Amino acid sequence: MSHSDDDKQTRGQLQHDAEHEKPNKSNPVVFYLMILFAAAFVLLLMSLMMQRRANQEAIDNLQQTSNSATESLQNTIAQNEALKEQVAALEAAQSVDQSTIASQEDQINDLQDQVDELTQASTALDWFWQINEAYVRGRYSLARSLIEEMGQELPESLPRESATDNDRFSPYDRYQEIYEALY
Repeated sequence: MSHSDDDKQTRGQLQHDAEHEKPNKSNPVVFYLMILFAAAFVLLLMSLMMQRRANQEAIDNLQQTSNSATESLQNTIAQNEALKEQVAALEAAQSVDQSTIASQEDQINDLQDQVDELTQASTALDWFWQINEAYVRGRYSLARSLIEEMGQELPESLPRESATDNDRFSPYDRYQEIYEALY
């Protein structure tokens, strides 16, 4: 055997052993890939957890905002109802006040009419007093001129009943008596 045959045999044996031998060492590329995949998986899990936490915070904030808006809306509705009740009460009070004002205006008008009648009666009594005085003193021409100045409307304002219970003429009846005597 030659040296080249021995080499060939040794090589053949080594190759055969290399092909059938299990490697003890893992391939470093596969190990790095596994580490990278594991790191990526861990990062994905962390990202998912952070996203879930952020979403939960956003949901909580939205829920608080919704609750606050609902409470604010309920408060606004309650205030609106209270204001409606106040408006109704004020309208009722205004209606009562307007009816009171209307009745008081009617009373004022009635009182003004009474004042006007009493003023006219007072004026008529003043004229009547002067006419009666002139007639009683025998100054008939003065009594006639006073009757003409007095006019035809004022005698209607004279009281038709006597204020004293002495069975005498009322001022109106006495004026008519004087008028008929002079004309």
